[in-house]
Amino acid sequence: MKQTVFFYFFLFTTLSFLAAQEDITDTIINEVPDNEIMQTLPEPEGAEGSVEEETSELPAVQSVEEHHLVLPHRIGIAIAIIIILTLLIRLVWYKLFRWLELKIIKTHTEKIKHFTIKKVRILSSKQIIAIIHVLLKFLKYLLTAFLLFITVPVIFSLFPATRHLTFTIFRYVLNPLRNIAVGIIKYIPNFITIVIIVTITRYVLKALKFFSDKIAKGKLVIKGFYADWAASTYKILQVLLWAFTVAVIYPYLPGSESRIFQGVSVFIGIIFSLGSSSAIGNLVAGLVITYMRPFTIGDRVQIKDVTGFVVEKNMMVVRLKTHKNEYVTFPNLIILNSNITNFHASSYEDTDGLILYAEITFGYDTPWQTIHDILINAALATEHVLKNPKPYVLQTGLDDFYARYQINCYTKEIDRVPMIYTRLHENIQNGFRDAGIDMTVSHYRVSRQVV
Repeated sequence: MKQTVFFYFFLFTTLSFLAAQEDITDTIINEVPDNEIMQTLPEPEGAEGSVEEETSELPAVQSVEEHHLVLPHRIGIAIAIIIILTLLIRLVWYKLFRWLELKIIKTHTEKIKHFTIKKVRILSSKQIIAIIHVLLKFLKYLLTAFLLFITVPVIFSLFPATRHLTFTIFRYVLNPLRNIAVGIIKYIPNFITIVIIVTITRYVLKALKFFSDKIAKGKLVIKGFYADWAASTYKILQVLLWAFTVAVIYPYLPGSESRIFQGVSVFIGIIFSLGSSSAIGNLVAGLVITYMRPFTIGDRVQIKDVTGFVVEKNMMVVRLKTHKNEYVTFPNLIILNSNITNFHASSYEDTDGLILYAEITFGYDTPWQTIHDILINAALATEHVLKNPKPYVLQTGLDDFYARYQINCYTKEIDRVPMIYTRLHENIQNGFRDAGIDMTVSHYRVSRQVV
């Protein structure tokens, strides 16, 4: 701060003295008429009017003496203004703003609290204090610049030679401000139009949101329109409505008719189109998946080789949570081009349930009736397996050394499928052990397809 003050002090003093020197010259030239200057020139002796020539020198001398009497006062006033400005800047920097900073530091723990919105902390008290310090620093420099802006023209106006700089400085600063103010005043009707259009759009979106929530909660039923379509349809309408709003208010934006504004708009559109091709593809795929309704949140599905529960479904990706608590993310484009198996659909009320099955092989020396009874009893003894429809056995093959048997049973507890398979296999082993049938003979094996 000291270097800045001394710099301006030196600058103002130099300009003042330069202006003073120019002022002396201008005064001598302007205040002394040409005929008086000519009268001061020496003429040959004996010429007439010698007495008048001596008296004609007095006005010029008196004018210069008067100027020298006024000039020190002007310089003194300029120096006084500079000293007052220096003291005032020092007072602003080292007294006023330092006092404000100390006051904030002392009272911030009591009066400045965390800034939260709906119980979500946006800014902590320390961050708020840091922002206030930055604003105070900006205000300090702004006030200093304002004082210098006011003082410089005042000093230049003290001397006739630099008086025109006063108007030049004010013109350079005030003309842009005046143009901005005039532009703002002229833009008020367009601004009011934009506000009205945006307000109407927001209220229309609120109405759509209200109906969307009612449909999603099942309080409003529209034939042929599913509840899980409500959120996605609202988002589509929201994007389309805002796009229409931007198109309507575009002519009312300042500078919308200029070529620069139009060129920037085209450039942004090209960049967005080139850089978001995959994103747009995922968005479109997300819309298609939404209206295809292959699954909903919470369903147990298989996508490619991954089986898990749908925990998130948005316009870009779908996330599955496997039985091992692994989260797998699929872009919507991949899902749209893949086969999707939804196991949860078998648990609806109008279905018999999901069929779980396991395959076992036994030699031909064991009667197939015995194997059927053991497998059916093992399935009925398994927890979460339905008694009705009743489990059944299919013989899926007759190989050279053994026959293939497949036990099929129903369940609607889709979330417990891995545990049901575990209990089913345990009961099968216990059933053959209790019947005295050895399962360790060559070519005997148990296999199942994981679903």
